[in-house]
Amino acid sequence: MSVTIAETTAESFRFRTREPTSLWRDAWYRLLHNKLAVVGMIILALFLLMALFADDAIIAVPLGREPRPLLAPYDPYEQELIRRREPPSREHLLGLDETGRDMLSRVIHGARASLQVGLGSVSFAIVIGALVGAISGFLGRWVDNLVMRLMDIMLAFPSMLLAIAIVSILGPGLMNMLYAIAIVSIPIYARIVRASVLSVKEQDYVLAARCIGVPPTRMLFRNILPNCLTPLIVQGTLGIATAILDAAGLSFLGLGAQPPKAEWGAMLGQGRGSVFTAPHIVIFPGIAIMLTVLGFNLLGDGLRDSLDPRLRID
Repeated sequence: MSVTIAETTAESFRFRTREPTSLWRDAWYRLLHNKLAVVGMIILALFLLMALFADDAIIAVPLGREPRPLLAPYDPYEQELIRRREPPSREHLLGLDETGRDMLSRVIHGARASLQVGLGSVSFAIVIGALVGAISGFLGRWVDNLVMRLMDIMLAFPSMLLAIAIVSILGPGLMNMLYAIAIVSIPIYARIVRASVLSVKEQDYVLAARCIGVPPTRMLFRNILPNCLTPLIVQGTLGIATAILDAAGLSFLGLGAQPPKAEWGAMLGQGRGSVFTAPHIVIFPGIAIMLTVLGFNLLGDGLRDSLDPRLRID
């Protein structure tokens, strides 16, 4: 009887054990099993492909020649004034805009500008905000008070109004809009990283590193910051959606991408006078903005659930 129990216990233990995993591997597994997150990734992959392969600029620019359309059926800047505001047809699937340019080609090229602003502004804000928040939380005392009060002052202003003020100072343009959105977003990431650093720096392994004489800079960047990435990744993904909306708003006001640049917010602003006579001019750029923001929100929600340590697979 004892042999049978031992064999049963060994067999049960063999089936219950599995290869050791990590937080990131478990998070990726849970993310792939989150249907809404997968839908978000598919949406974003489609728009990313549109942005990369709207034309062959990746090859043409190094060769010194003009880019040729790939996914875009027409030149997004070619005008047919006689046929302006033409509704969708077999020849032009999304119709023509107020100056006779193909809407499908402009929407495809607009993905490049909108994603550039979203990804670029959030990347810039994360790098600066993470550095500021990490130094503030690690050093503490008067440095922490000074830095956080500056962040509080920036957060006291409505983000869109502050971005408008910055663009007004720098001048209208796609890159200036990117810088404005990035500057406005810095306090958000600084506060997130500071809160994580304050928690992580009290952990036992950090105290042990301090006891054996690890230099403060190495301790911060090798022992503390890597363990503060989870909330930063989630907020960054959600922040890209907000940045795209802010960019669309600034371009709608004429402070972002300038004509004839194909950018979704600028397309909405230029076509707002035709919303009743030619609604397709504003409907399709609006749908593109909505789908992109939805994709980032779905992915961000999925990452938030996947990276939660409490849901880690046993």
